[in-house]
Amino acid sequence: MSFLLFISFVVFQRLLELVVARSNEKWARAQGAVEYGKEHYPLIVALHTAFLISMIAEYYLSPVTYLFNPTFLFVFLGLICLKIWVIASLGKYWNTKILRIPNVQLVSKGPYKYVKHPNYIIVVAEIAVIPLVFHLSFTAMIFSLLNAAMLFVRIRVENRALKG
Repeated sequence: MSFLLFISFVVFQRLLELVVARSNEKWARAQGAVEYGKEHYPLIVALHTAFLISMIAEYYLSPVTYLFNPTFLFVFLGLICLKIWVIASLGKYWNTKILRIPNVQLVSKGPYKYVKHPNYIIVVAEIAVIPLVFHLSFTAMIFSLLNAAMLFVRIRVENRALKG
């Protein structure tokens, strides 16, 4: 598998997620949604953009030629399936922003029956696994740490918002 094909797929997947999120955001705002965490959202966008750039830079600037790792590719494909389950379970409520519609019950089906923040568990795994498909361990390590710091802030804000 070529790195260019793989990274193009990852970028396409992320852009598709943003299209879904934007559509859901319009719907949620029409329902009176209130946004939380506006201050840190640009940092999340910057983190994920830098993550993609770091993978590309590490791959092309490394003196080593990296072949893909089929095990991590398989894990990544599994994570995509889990993310689809999360998005399908939340339906129009799924978003990359924290939007809370007043007087609406929290979704408690799908993975939300078992875990409070399954999407974040998937994102944590993706940040580690995606670079490892091509043995890009520097990106996996650095962005796993940066993402952990970002999620520390994000989950606290989201928990407050969910309490209504």
